Amino acid sequence: MTGTLLKIDGLTKAYPGVVANDGVGFSVAPGEVHALLGENGAGKSTLVKMIYGLVKPDAGTMEFRGAPYTPAEPRAARATGVAMVFQHFSLFEALNVAENVALGMENPPPMRDLAARIREISHAYGLPLDPDRLVGDLSAGERQRVEIVRCLLQDPKLLIMDEPTSVLTPQEVEILFRTLRKLSSEGTAILYISHKLEEIRALCDGATILRGGKVVGSCIPRDKTARELAEMMVGGTFAETRRGGRTPGAPVLVVKDLSLPPMSQFGPALKHVDLTLRAGEILGIGGVAGNGQEELLATLSGEVPSADETVILKGEEASHLGPNERRARGLLSAPEERLGHAAVPAMSLTENTLLTGTIRKPLTKKGFIDMGAARAFAEEIIRAFDVRTPGPHVAARALSGGNLQKYVIGREVLQAPDVLIVNQPTWGVDAAAAASIRQALIDLAARGAGVIVISQDLDELMEIADNFCALYEGRLSAPRPVEGLSLDEIGLMLGGAQGMTEAQIEIQPEALA
Repeated sequence: MTGTLLKIDGLTKAYPGVVANDGVGFSVAPGEVHALLGENGAGKSTLVKMIYGLVKPDAGTMEFRGAPYTPAEPRAARATGVAMVFQHFSLFEALNVAENVALGMENPPPMRDLAARIREISHAYGLPLDPDRLVGDLSAGERQRVEIVRCLLQDPKLLIMDEPTSVLTPQEVEILFRTLRKLSSEGTAILYISHKLEEIRALCDGATILRGGKVVGSCIPRDKTARELAEMMVGGTFAETRRGGRTPGAPVLVVKDLSLPPMSQFGPALKHVDLTLRAGEILGIGGVAGNGQEELLATLSGEVPSADETVILKGEEASHLGPNERRARGLLSAPEERLGHAAVPAMSLTENTLLTGTIRKPLTKKGFIDMGAARAFAEEIIRAFDVRTPGPHVAARALSGGNLQKYVIGREVLQAPDVLIVNQPTWGVDAAAAASIRQALIDLAARGAGVIVISQDLDELMEIADNFCALYEGRLSAPRPVEGLSLDEIGLMLGGAQGMTEAQIEIQPEALA
């Protein structure tokens, strides 16, 4: 379609010590799927928050359908025709689908009428939903459908999507893409943020590249390779991941018949989990969000107690040990929720080193905190993992998500663990930073550590893991070598086909097409 729907000119937003957006300008046409590309901290999130009315720009102008556009709050943006699906879902698990949708509407109709509209819209766009189901019982993909349908009920002219595929299976991604293409064909413009560059190439008509808060280029994504897009984002080349040759050694972590009741009302139970991790091995564990990933990490790290003799660490029973005792013996972990679980938002990076570093690093003297040593450790992490920050005095919440992720992973890797368990190590991280984190995990395994990577990014697991297991409804499949494993086979494993023979798997993939 021709014309301009959204036009941005000279948009600027500064915070103390950093200019998040510096004179940003670009335009989006009706029906266009337009990507915003950039490293973590490039200014993408601030930019879309200004478009959606969450942040007020310091300078610059916006036009929507040819008229001045200055949304004072999201309500004004929605009234104009701008909707947004956030990376983190904003749903209440104890309410049903229709009740959650009603909470996001200014003047919701009677619940019976709303339920009928949800069924109608969700089926029309290939996202079927039952308005009476509790959100707590939905999969991650179904929860995203609720967020999208809530937006579609507002008849948006511009839909902003922030990392929409980070918790979806390959099959759910294809369903989402069909929906977005249908919306585009009907004239809805889509502003799309993702670090998955092959998705950008497959879906988007145009792209604006941000670096350091400024627009540094634009392109048609399908005319570029994923690597070319990544290099445009970082302004240069970055090293490819080097696997090297590794020969796994003796077992460093053995889990026997591990079961765990649900940690929350809607969480899954762990059911008879068995695994063996060897020195120098990277074990990839895949699964759709909500199938027990958090529960598995919590019980392996010692945050949640397990039954006796279910966890054997370096040949010794460790089920009774808490997190600090397991750290002392060499088992370290990095959880999925970086802000609030892995790091305290209001504490500085120096102070955040103390959360996990005092057990294996000399950060105390005679029982007192050695702030000089903590600061030096924080500076070492910043330097080794290229964390973009003014310094170790900065609060964790001031970092972009990707830079905080690099800091959290670096804090654990630099403590030289014998076993490292990480959940979603590169979630929301740009291509260059993801490559750096993955290389750090590979290098750690090359030095003899056993590494468990729990991830919903299947490409990531195929790139770095030696063996793959699928986690489905709290059950862990038997490991299979990554070499020769196809995405169709993985899709079946993620759907609970762990018990199938290889011959059965080979004749089943078309069922998921």
